[in-house]
Amino acid sequence: MVKNPSLYEINTRVWLREFDKDSEKAKISDVPISFWQNLREKGFDYIWLMGVWETTPSLVEKCCFQSFLVESYSRSLKDWEKPDVIGSPYAINNYEFNQQIGSADDFLKLKKSLNEMGLGLILDFVPNHFSAMSEITKSNSEIFLHSSRELVDQDPTTFFQSYFNKKFFFTHGRDPFFPAWTDTIQLNYFNPATIEFMTNILLKISNFCDGVRCDMAMLVLNNVFNNTWRGIIDESKFPKPAEEFWKIAIDKIKSHKKDFLFIAEAYWNLEWELQQLGFDYTYDKKLLDRLKDGKPFEVSEHLRADDQYQMKSLRFIENHDEERAVTSLGIEKSFAAALIISSISGMKLFYDGQLVGKRIKLPVQLARAPKEKEIKVVQKYYDKLLTIFNDGTFKNGECRQLEPIQVHPDNYSSYNILAWHWIYKNEIRVIVVNYSSETSQCRIKFSLPQNFDSNDVEIYDVLHDKGYIRTKYEITDSGLFIELGAYQGHIFTFQ
Repeated sequence: MVKNPSLYEINTRVWLREFDKDSEKAKISDVPISFWQNLREKGFDYIWLMGVWETTPSLVEKCCFQSFLVESYSRSLKDWEKPDVIGSPYAINNYEFNQQIGSADDFLKLKKSLNEMGLGLILDFVPNHFSAMSEITKSNSEIFLHSSRELVDQDPTTFFQSYFNKKFFFTHGRDPFFPAWTDTIQLNYFNPATIEFMTNILLKISNFCDGVRCDMAMLVLNNVFNNTWRGIIDESKFPKPAEEFWKIAIDKIKSHKKDFLFIAEAYWNLEWELQQLGFDYTYDKKLLDRLKDGKPFEVSEHLRADDQYQMKSLRFIENHDEERAVTSLGIEKSFAAALIISSISGMKLFYDGQLVGKRIKLPVQLARAPKEKEIKVVQKYYDKLLTIFNDGTFKNGECRQLEPIQVHPDNYSSYNILAWHWIYKNEIRVIVVNYSSETSQCRIKFSLPQNFDSNDVEIYDVLHDKGYIRTKYEITDSGLFIELGAYQGHIFTFQ
């Protein structure tokens, strides 16, 4: 395992349309091996196939045509029709593979092929809920959060009557800051049977992949669950557990497969807590928010957090839940943001379409995306960026922040500049980024590895293919002079 891996996310149900043959819907087995090899050559270490599990199509008509969803469909896909709406991949019926995507054997073969070329496979795990019409509600109704007729009458958005057994009343899954997801049913994590059931689901999933991305992982933390559902839980039957589900489940899986990855979608400053419970990586949404705000000082301060926290953070500037980077940031600023997230420690996530400049965020309920022209300048930039960072120094080295120094007491533009260096064995790489809309200057002071004997140092900016000669004294004593235009950057190597 590399210390600072990269992850490529694919919206599987939509993406497979690229491989349709003779109007027959393609399956995962139809994807040519060259597609995966190309991703490996670009430096990716893991592939996340989002949305491969079986859902319940009968819920689509009931839950997927609310006005706010219809508006999102029209924004992203002007010519959408009802058959394009196939429901959320996060309202799972059961952890069986969607047969329109592939069989269990297909995924075992895919995992084997990916592993042989040095790639790991990541799949979804949705801990908080299942589909409201999941077949599991028939066989294991006890693991779900029950409600009552009175609650359904008071709040039919949050509570509902079972679709299969009219004597049962359940609760829809929810984020406590938003209305309930009406296509889901909430699991009861204060019931030991639920913890055992979901741990066994994870054991099953672990046979088909090398890790899981855990949807809204913080929702099942004991305190969060209690605060969300206080008054609904029967505390006499289900007291608050002494141990967290994640601690139990992660320890169990890793006792069988120590290198199995757990990635948490996490918010609300609960990332550190989840890391302490065993997660290998947690979403770094706060970094994205600060990159969008465009305040270099806040970005710099964020990246000064504890090293272990940094190394367990998952960096991204877009994914299936976020706006496309070239839309939310603009092309130039998105390049600078991509350079930042690519060149710091931790796991880096890139979303399918990001590398060619796709602009439209697609609702997860849709099976079809609009046709978009690739932006050549974006494709060229990412090709170069990924080539540069597919390097042992960045994959296995140590990253340390550098302090930009003012070039003159009256020149405050150094505060616009972010800088850090990577050291691995006798190699050093220095990254400098002007994360502002104005030309900025600074000096950067750092030590060179001991193998640099000559006074003259050859510096090469691999991002712009440009070389410089500077003295060792300037670098180590006064500091290397830097001047960068708006949202520009350097990636320096040294000889």
